[in-house]
Amino acid sequence: MDAQAIVIGAGYAGLSAAETLRRQGKDVLVLEARGRVGGRTRTDHLDNGLWLDLGGQWLGPGQDHLYALAQRFEKRVWAMHTAGHNLVHLKGRNRRYRGLIPFRLPPLALLNLGWGFWRLEALAKRVPLDNPGHAVRAKHLDQQTLGDWLRRNLRHPQARALMQVAIESVFAAHPDDISLLHALFYLRSGGGLERLTSARGGAQQDRIDGGMQGLAESWRQSLEAEDVSFAMESPVHAIEQDRLGTTIHTSAGKLTADRVICTLPPALTLDVDFRPGMPEARRVWCRGLKPGQVIKCFAIYPRPFWRDQGLSGSAAGDRPPVHACFDATPPDSPKGILMGFIEAREAVHWAEQSQASRRQVVLGAFERYFGEQALAPEHYVDHVWATETWSRGCYAGVAAPGVISETGTSARIPHHRIHWAGTETATHWNGYIEGAIRSGIRAAEETDNT
Repeated sequence: MDAQAIVIGAGYAGLSAAETLRRQGKDVLVLEARGRVGGRTRTDHLDNGLWLDLGGQWLGPGQDHLYALAQRFEKRVWAMHTAGHNLVHLKGRNRRYRGLIPFRLPPLALLNLGWGFWRLEALAKRVPLDNPGHAVRAKHLDQQTLGDWLRRNLRHPQARALMQVAIESVFAAHPDDISLLHALFYLRSGGGLERLTSARGGAQQDRIDGGMQGLAESWRQSLEAEDVSFAMESPVHAIEQDRLGTTIHTSAGKLTADRVICTLPPALTLDVDFRPGMPEARRVWCRGLKPGQVIKCFAIYPRPFWRDQGLSGSAAGDRPPVHACFDATPPDSPKGILMGFIEAREAVHWAEQSQASRRQVVLGAFERYFGEQALAPEHYVDHVWATETWSRGCYAGVAAPGVISETGTSARIPHHRIHWAGTETATHWNGYIEGAIRSGIRAAEETDNT
């Protein structure tokens, strides 16, 4: 036997699973298809010393495991820049505001938007995290999309436009592609829509110096020092099970283990040949969770010029394709970095265009928010997550209507000797790095209880 336990995937779920297994005294091998750890986090370093988090990057209150990791590996945590006014661009006009909701909207739009936030929060609190399929009227909620709900409840066009920006920023998916039941579960899992869309006190509050992948690399080094083995560039093609153990088929050959923890995203799990096959309910779940689509875009300037205008760098607007942007400048950097998102259906379209074309539309959006200086960055970088072979999207899988009520808790139920992890299986902070860490711990603990 090559290892007592093999973990498939070296993202945050895989790293947490490996650590928990090792603390149980098990011999552990981690298989990773990429040449790096970190999964759907990725940090690139530029020649000028700057670094950019091209994938998951934020942490906020309630994400205790992630903060503990940063402290353990002595990574400095710093708050996102929020000083100054935010901007909202609607119908060709910029409005300044502070806080979460732009109170300078027309009164009816403001009332409708505030009511929409409150109503979604109230509905989300009714969804049980351990099994959203047991929510009251679960099938009814699951048969409709979040877009259906928005059209019924946010009648004011400006309120609905801003709510759609918020929704796409959270899910990287169009509201019409998201089950209402899944959306409510996801919102409750992360503490509500307000928390998930907020910088101060919310999920976008803090960053880790050096980037999220750097934290993952430090974790890997720590695990290797504890005799956890890693095999990089080792995609898994098939997993066989019998009463004696498991056999994992990789590009480099066969490996055997007593237990397997699979942390692959749902879309990638479908590519593995399971023998015997996955239970039908879990197959339906994997097929029904489509990867979110996002392109992260960065413009680097000699200095953060927008701050001279009293602006925070945070902006949202109704004009595609960049509906949201932030100031991503590290606190000690003399440069200024604006970060914008092309998400959901817009990301699908712009992924097929050239980077030069994306650069033009992204800088055009930054110009609308911050003026002509935004058109002349020193560098422009973007990353299309759909083109990553071992991700196919980001931030997480999003359930279509009908999936959650049909499949129940099958996403987490072990398949004989195979246990499931990954942020999509988390009950708390589903879709986030924190959720991935918690899912790995849960899956590893299951191996001692079954």
